Amino acid sequence: MSRRKTERLLNLVICLLATRRPLSAEQIRQAVPGYDRDGDEAFQRMFERDKNELREIGIPIDVVRDPWEDEPGYRIERESYELPEITLEPDEAAVLGLAAQVWQRASLAEAASGALLKLRAGGVATDQPVGTGALELRVDTRDPAFPALWDAVRDRRVVRFDYRASGSENVRARTVEPWGVVSRRGRWYLAAYDRDRNAPRAFRLSRISGQVTAVGRPGAVEVPEGLDLRAMVGFPDEPLEARVAVVRVRQGACEGLRQLSSAVRTGTDGWDEAELPFSDPERLAGWMASLGADVEVVEPPDAREAVIRRLKGAMA
Repeated sequence: MSRRKTERLLNLVICLLATRRPLSAEQIRQAVPGYDRDGDEAFQRMFERDKNELREIGIPIDVVRDPWEDEPGYRIERESYELPEITLEPDEAAVLGLAAQVWQRASLAEAASGALLKLRAGGVATDQPVGTGALELRVDTRDPAFPALWDAVRDRRVVRFDYRASGSENVRARTVEPWGVVSRRGRWYLAAYDRDRNAPRAFRLSRISGQVTAVGRPGAVEVPEGLDLRAMVGFPDEPLEARVAVVRVRQGACEGLRQLSSAVRTGTDGWDEAELPFSDPERLAGWMASLGADVEVVEPPDAREAVIRRLKGAMA
C-alpha cells in the first residue's frame, strides 16, 4: 500500500470517527485530503474501494439513510470501533512487565516500551519501570542474528547463514528450518533442522557470521510435535566442571582479575602469572578479550583458542 493511500484511509477513519452526524459522500470529499483532486467518477470509485478495504480489516462504517436527505450519510460509531476495556490480573501484568524488560536490548524495545506506557495510561499496573532500583529480569540479545532468527521462527520460514563450528576456524553456509530460539547459560541458540546434514542441530548465535537470509515462503517450516528445545541445546542437570586457567597479567593492571584468582605469582618481565578458576571457556574468553593487551591466556588450549577467536572477530 502506498504512503498516499495509507494517509487517505487514515484521514477517512479520523473524519468518520470525529463527526457528530453522518456525512454525505460530497462532504467527505471536501473534508478528507486526497479526494478533492479527482473528478466525480474517479472519486466515487476511490471512495467505494476505500470503504470496502476498511470494512475488510474490521473497521465498521455505518450507512445512515435520512428520509429528509437525498444521499446517505456515513460515520463510524466509537462503540463499535474501539477495543473493549483491557483488564489484567496482577500476575498477567507482571508477566508483561518482565517481557518488556527481556526485550530492552532487542529490536522490539521501542514497541514494548510503548505498549507498557499505554497499559499504564489505561490504569493497568505493570511491573516497575526500568531505573527505579527494583530487581530486573534482563536477557542479553545483542547477537546480530537474533532478530532475523526470531522472525524466521515466528513466520516458520527457512533461513540460510554462514556458521563457524565449535573449535574450528572454517565458516560454512548452512540452510536450516528454524524450530525455536532458546537461551542457555547466558548464550542464545537456534534449534533447527539442518538441511545440509539432514538432521536436527543446535546453532549458537554468536558463531553465525554475516546476515541471516530468509529462503522461500512463510509457513514452510513444520515444527515437530512435542519438541523439547531445551533438550536440543543440551541443558545438563549438573553444573560444568570447575577448571583453572593460567593467565599472564600485566603488572599494575587488572586488579579485579587478581582478586578473583586462586593464586598470583610475581614475575620479573613486567608480567605476573595468575591461576583463575572458570567453568565455561566462552565466558572466560569474553572477559579476557575485554581486558585487551593487559592479559594473555596461557592454558588450557580451548580457553586460549576461544580468546583468539574473539579477538579475530573484533578485528574483522
